[in-house]
Amino acid sequence: MVIPVGDVEGVLEMAAEIGCRVGQLPTVYLGLPLGAPNRASSVWDGVEEKMRRRLALWKRQFLSKGGRITLIKSTLASIPLYQMSLFRMPKSVARRLEKLQRNFLWGGANGGNKAHLVKWEVVCADKEKGGLGLRKLVWLNKALLGKWIWRFARTKEELWKKVLEAKYGQEELGWRTRKANGVFGVGVWKEILKESAWCWENMVFKVGKGNKIRFWIDPWCGNNVLSQGFPDLFSMAAQRNATVEEYWDQNLGQGGWNLRLLRDFNDWELGLVGNLLVELRNYRVTVEEDSVLWKEGEDGLFKVKKAYKVLANAVGADFPHSNVWVDKVPTKIVFFCLGSYLGEGSYFG
Repeated sequence: MVIPVGDVEGVLEMAAEIGCRVGQLPTVYLGLPLGAPNRASSVWDGVEEKMRRRLALWKRQFLSKGGRITLIKSTLASIPLYQMSLFRMPKSVARRLEKLQRNFLWGGANGGNKAHLVKWEVVCADKEKGGLGLRKLVWLNKALLGKWIWRFARTKEELWKKVLEAKYGQEELGWRTRKANGVFGVGVWKEILKESAWCWENMVFKVGKGNKIRFWIDPWCGNNVLSQGFPDLFSMAAQRNATVEEYWDQNLGQGGWNLRLLRDFNDWELGLVGNLLVELRNYRVTVEEDSVLWKEGEDGLFKVKKAYKVLANAVGADFPHSNVWVDKVPTKIVFFCLGSYLGEGSYFG
């Protein structure tokens, strides 16, 4: 299918030549809305309708609380994932979809409404925090969008990255695109860039050649930024934006660090220099390319589950989960224990 953007001369002839039909925007491509305002609530109507259809089937059945939780996790919560991985979900839509999940969880045998015994924020907390392990859609959406920030920094030659680099240009030595300000740029990427701050707070660099990592400013020496750990030496640096490669001297035996300070250091500064060299002793420049690592990920890789926990980390309190979440304990007993432990302040969410 050929979809023209604006008025395109000869589009019918072009479509006939390659044997396809002519479409128009907005449309749906690979299950995602194309050409529609990406922040409009109407873009999510299809997702909500799918959830309602599933619920209509389930409400005819008698389901235990455990069965309802399983269905929410395995089906309801997964319906919007595909679209959430690229588009920002409006908060109004997230509230509507979570209301459907909430009412289904606490509903009666025939779908009738019942009191919500625990706040939704508590329900969505980890089991270790006294929750049921469900997920808040807004945070899950942020984690899914944040993965694109990671992928842009991590990948090398993929076509989608080349398109973004050609459109926006690069900054930060190629780890990011320039910001998409004003009317310039695609709305989808603008929204994704809003997740940059928290993503980069949770990433560190792995030194290879060192030509794309700034010695003083970027986190590469453990989780530390050297300008913050050694502010006095940073103030003496001859080139504060210099790369790791520029601070590495191949002429020092098998290679070593040359701090390149503006002046000779004083006797009382010897300790600072010694401490910095101790920090650097396990690092050296290699022939590999520089790369990024996710702090909380296994093998330094980004996982949506880990990113979600970073965003939701402050929610909930310590909870004796090992005494409650036991395989042979019926879910209704677990619910009773949750309500008893959390108290009235957590009821009616």
